[in-house]
Amino acid sequence: MSQYALATATRPGRPRVVPRLANARAPRDEILHAAAELFVNRGFAATSTRDIAEKVGIRQASPYYHFAGKPGILAELLELSVRPSLEKVERIELACPADVPEAALDLLALIDVEALATVPHNLGKLYRMPDVRSSEVFAEFQPALQELTAAYGRLGADIVSSTVAATVSMDQLGGLLVQAVEAVTRIRSRGGEVTSVQGRAIAATCLRICGVPEARIVRATVTADGLLLRFAEERPA
Repeated sequence: MSQYALATATRPGRPRVVPRLANARAPRDEILHAAAELFVNRGFAATSTRDIAEKVGIRQASPYYHFAGKPGILAELLELSVRPSLEKVERIELACPADVPEAALDLLALIDVEALATVPHNLGKLYRMPDVRSSEVFAEFQPALQELTAAYGRLGADIVSSTVAATVSMDQLGGLLVQAVEAVTRIRSRGGEVTSVQGRAIAATCLRICGVPEARIVRATVTADGLLLRFAEERPA
């Protein structure tokens, strides 16, 4: 776990400048939400803790009661963009039937698409932003991103055609598959919503990158869709 994340234990907050509404988010979540919007739209380096506090309507020092400053906030936001998908990889591999190995990659792509499509303020853009990538926080986050990329590469290597296997390494394949899924962030950047049809098209594209025949893609799609319903039912209320 990141040294920044370790320093984010909740502490009593100081009085707010603007009173909270009864149905408002918890202060810690409000800070994350405001920071996400500012970091994505303005840039990490160009955003100060004062900016975040002013957007939330709290005193300038209040974010420090919940996070290890701006780096701590960024660390948690980066985790939110990757961790939900990464934590499901093992369950995906166990859930997919052996006779439809393509379904595992299809399902991971569907789950990852949904995660990137629903995180606030298009957080998936963060780890591609130059000022984020040059930060110390990113250096600590990078292993999680590499782990997810390796999972894509591993699932892709299990189904890749001989033609594709002769062209790219497993690491390169993982990177190509991650880039395909990151089409979600580009769609959102243009102001669009990612539909279920687009999500399934992105997942199918991942299989095509691996050289999977169309008939197998159809079978994998049906299998992955059924498993996706099971994963959805297991979400906490």
